[in-house]
Amino acid sequence: MADNRNINDEEDIIVTLTLEDDTETDCRILTIFEVDELKQDYIVLLPLDEHGKENSEGIVYIYRYFEDEDGEPFLEPIEDDEEYEIVEDIFDQLLDDAEFDDM
Repeated sequence: MADNRNINDEEDIIVTLTLEDDTETDCRILTIFEVDELKQDYIVLLPLDEHGKENSEGIVYIYRYFEDEDGEPFLEPIEDDEEYEIVEDIFDQLLDDAEFDDM
């Protein structure tokens, strides 16, 4: 299904994401996970408000995730609806699993 490389809660990693309209937003990396059937890694980013707090709308950004041979990360938008649905379903399952583990 998915190999989840969850980022430790104590290690909040904040990145600045440039959106399609050239605006920038700070985001916390929630997780990076691999979808086995697509043989691709994905990253989930949680946009922060102007005070560095999590957005209240529950919005997340999901991108294809790559690293070059030097370990530099690259993000690519998911443009295929079918691929996005697969990735979204797996992310939802990861959230459900995390909530179950917290019980």
